[in-house]
Amino acid sequence: MAYLGNAPAEKYISFERQVFTIVNSQTAYTLSHSVTNENDIRLVVNNIVQEPGSGKAYTASGTTLTLSAALVNGTDEMYCVFLGRAVGTVNAPAGSVGTAQLAADAVTNAKVDSSVITGQTAETSIATDDTILIHDTSASALRKMTRANFVSGVGETNSPNFHAYDAEHVLTSTTWTKINVATEVFNNGSAYDTSTSKFTVPSGEAGVYFFSGIYRMENDSGSAFLKFYKNGSALNNWVSESHGSAYFSVQQNILVNLSAGDYIEMYGYINVGNTNGITNISFQGFKVSS
Repeated sequence: MAYLGNAPAEKYISFERQVFTIVNSQTAYTLSHSVTNENDIRLVVNNIVQEPGSGKAYTASGTTLTLSAALVNGTDEMYCVFLGRAVGTVNAPAGSVGTAQLAADAVTNAKVDSSVITGQTAETSIATDDTILIHDTSASALRKMTRANFVSGVGETNSPNFHAYDAEHVLTSTTWTKINVATEVFNNGSAYDTSTSKFTVPSGEAGVYFFSGIYRMENDSGSAFLKFYKNGSALNNWVSESHGSAYFSVQQNILVNLSAGDYIEMYGYINVGNTNGITNISFQGFKVSS
């Protein structure tokens, strides 16, 4: 419709509100804005709108509000709305914009002050109860992490891992024979079974593993070999040592990719003249990476 004067710039209208602190036996209160009379404000006591005017609930002039009866602190509540101070603005009133008014992804990087982050004090350590804010790309959402969460996802623990040894063992000459290693030094992850001398990959622990084995020939000369077996089948070329005198060692190392349920055993092969005994036996391994 047509109107006289300048086009109004107002887009939102809000009315200012003042909450009063009740003082016992007091009937006069100070308004935060000057008014012409009591009709410029709406007074609400205990959620009931009061009637303005002389001989009624209240009067007002300038910044003085006068009640017809005193209120009780702790029992009564009172506030007023300045009807004569409607504020016209091209901006939404403070606190009036909520989540529902914002479109998805409406706040861009250009609208975010980088000093919100860069202006903060840099941490030199992380306390147990500190939280870290990250962006989860798979969920396209912000997530928080504790120090324990963060550390658990960084690096490898190299577990499961084990180390076992045995003092001596007898091998069948010219036959691949499983070497029993029955004394456990440590066994993190409980993957090594001393009763079977077998390492089995636990559920959820598939990955690349490193294994090492060694034994020493006693009191004879000849050739000796060492192999690792995976699931009952030879896994690698053997290492051999040939000597013209006694007391020589055979060692083998290997990296192998294993699935859950795969198992590793150590086998030896000797070709000697008189004695089939081996000593100083050691078998160990650990997970390198997932």
